[in-house]
Amino acid sequence: METALTKTPEKRQVIFLAILLFLWESGSEAISYSLPEETESGYLVANLAKDLGLRVGELATRGAQIHHNGNKELLQLDAERGNLLLKEKPDREALCGETEPCVLHFQIILENPVQFFQTDLQLTDINDHSPEFPDTEMLLKIQEIAQPGTVFPLKAAQDPDIGSNAVQNYTVSPNLHFHVVTHSRSDGRKYPELVLDRALDREEQPELTLILTALDGGAPPKSGTTTVRIEVVDINDNAPQFVQSLYAVEIPENSPLNALVVTVSARDLDAGIHGNVAYSLFQGAGGSQPFVIDEITGEVRLKGALDFEATPHYNMEIVATDSGGLSGKCTVAVQVLDVNDNAPKLTISSLTSSIPENAPEAVVAVFSVSDPDSGDNGRMVCSIQNELPFLLKPTIKNFYTLVTERPLDRESRAEYSITITVSDLGTPRLTTQHTIRVLVSDINDNAPAFTQTSYTLFVHENNSPALHIGTISATDPDSGSNGLIIYSLLPPPDQQLGLPSLISINSDNGQLFALRALDYEALKAFEFRVGATDGGSPALSSQALVRVVVLDDNDNAPFVLYPMQNSSAPCTELLPRAAEPGYLVTKVVAVDRDSGQNAWLSFQLLKATEPGLFSVWAHNGEVRTTRLLSERDVPKHRLVLVVKDNGDPPRSASVTLHVLVVDGFSQPYLPLPEVALDPAHEDSELTLYLVIALASVSLLFLVSVLLFVGVRLCRKARAASLGGCSIPEGHFPGHLVDVSGAGTLSQSYQYEVCLTGDSGTGEFKFLKPILPNFQDHSLRPEMRENPNSRNDWGLDIQLK
Repeated sequence: METALTKTPEKRQVIFLAILLFLWESGSEAISYSLPEETESGYLVANLAKDLGLRVGELATRGAQIHHNGNKELLQLDAERGNLLLKEKPDREALCGETEPCVLHFQIILENPVQFFQTDLQLTDINDHSPEFPDTEMLLKIQEIAQPGTVFPLKAAQDPDIGSNAVQNYTVSPNLHFHVVTHSRSDGRKYPELVLDRALDREEQPELTLILTALDGGAPPKSGTTTVRIEVVDINDNAPQFVQSLYAVEIPENSPLNALVVTVSARDLDAGIHGNVAYSLFQGAGGSQPFVIDEITGEVRLKGALDFEATPHYNMEIVATDSGGLSGKCTVAVQVLDVNDNAPKLTISSLTSSIPENAPEAVVAVFSVSDPDSGDNGRMVCSIQNELPFLLKPTIKNFYTLVTERPLDRESRAEYSITITVSDLGTPRLTTQHTIRVLVSDINDNAPAFTQTSYTLFVHENNSPALHIGTISATDPDSGSNGLIIYSLLPPPDQQLGLPSLISINSDNGQLFALRALDYEALKAFEFRVGATDGGSPALSSQALVRVVVLDDNDNAPFVLYPMQNSSAPCTELLPRAAEPGYLVTKVVAVDRDSGQNAWLSFQLLKATEPGLFSVWAHNGEVRTTRLLSERDVPKHRLVLVVKDNGDPPRSASVTLHVLVVDGFSQPYLPLPEVALDPAHEDSELTLYLVIALASVSLLFLVSVLLFVGVRLCRKARAASLGGCSIPEGHFPGHLVDVSGAGTLSQSYQYEVCLTGDSGTGEFKFLKPILPNFQDHSLRPEMRENPNSRNDWGLDIQLK
């Protein structure tokens, strides 16, 4: 589309039509419009909705915005009608300066969905400025010997317009000596030179005044004038000449004030005062310039700050003048080098502060970046932190969208602080950062989780009802009602347990209570499951196993199994009078229904007829003699033992033992009456015991002789290869005296008697039984327990 406005001499009007270059490829091509400068505000540039292919009113419903990208806000959008209007009168010279073409870039941003359209507005120049000379009067000193054809430079007029509207020609008022010639510089600007047509005669006319006129190429053309005053000076036939006609230098834009830019040099072949050269800035294109020259040394220094973005280069002319008025001219072209002195700029166009945690690729922000520097100093790189689940997606030129890379999880992280970093590629790099705070809203996507998969609770038996026995705990990382947890007991698979009568739970905090007293002996442990349900919709739940272990209290006293205490006749143990110290009289057996240390039993002798004769092993209840029996010891003893557990407080039971001292197991046992014996009866009993002892010793001697003879015969009958003898099987009578002195119990012992292999001896020895013996091992026979005769009351002697 192209729009043209015309302009009459009486009234300025628009003379061009706006031109639309509409090359549309996937929404990325720019829409271009063109109009002349100084167009009145409110002017209809174009129907944007039609150019974008949208319906009337769609721009308003989609929240259309104009992003001016740092430019002056020249345009405004009538979203309802879709018209793009001029907001204020544009001035091309103020907006673009000498830049041609003058193109202003804008972006059209639409939402729902997000779309970007690049729009370019080109301002064309009109002839709205007249040429102006920097001075109202120029002074030229010309020697009278100047030859016709000599050229004298003049200062050029300035015209902010460009192209054909700039200065195109110079004229001078009619005279006899000079005419003016118009030349073009490398940048296309025109400058005048005064050419001498006829020799001057100072004596005839020492001074001339000319009017210099500058004309532009507008229709109609505009003009500007200045006065050229010429002084004719005496002879000075050599003008200064510069070493170089063109000095090209480069200077960074951040150079300090008074920095040396360049040193120019001119020579004058004249001698004396006519050879002295003075340097001066003749003229610089573009008005005042930030340079100053030393008139003696020719050093050009910086007097003002440079800005590459405002003026990238300068052209100035330097004149060397001698004392006679002759001059030479050179051109200094200064190229300002860009330094990275502008940090990138970030502009947010759209921002969303809260995103649901399950939303895929949600748009968080839309923003643009810009940097007025050039080259690598103006190239930008945009980034965010690597560890965040967000992505930056470039759209059209220098526009980005910040989106989520994947669905977010509020329980892992409820808030993100996203720092957008924009860095240019200059040296050193300049960086701009902008931080965006994004909140993640919650959904019920997490079930409650118990701190343990199973809980083990311990409670002592005989507890008080409604006792708090423990607490279960579950957590839910969701927030609000989604994280509110309700605890409950789940129905057990075993309905016989009667769980509701045993346990209750606080639905708010998970505290468990025992509803009635527990009995360890009846129920040692039981299990049940609990549930935790959140308040979300739909609700999520989880389960955990709870095991309750009942701890034992010392609520049962020890019970004596042996000897029985409830029988009508008391239990009497027999003790041989010849028993040696450590003889096992009997063993008290007791049990305790409690467990652990409450069932650890210890035995203690509480009372005894002879306190120093018997002792009780504290851990196994064995009752043993502590010394040899004497004739003065009474034959009947009464022992009272206490069985005590290890509980707190301890419980105990007592047992009474009756021990009867006999001379041998062959003596029949008759219960003795509970009467006092007279001394004569005691002497007769002592004599009887002595007789029994002698008979036992004699019998033992005879048995030993028989065994010796048997071994000798066996040795002769069998060869030495056998190295032994046959072993007769069978049991000896149970009324024999215990030769080992190990005592009498309801157990049988088997002894082995073996002759030595040496034929020259007739010795034999007794092997020891398995049961312990407290006598000196060097004096007593060795014994071995025979498992085949555990229920006998006799001794087995076996040859080996």
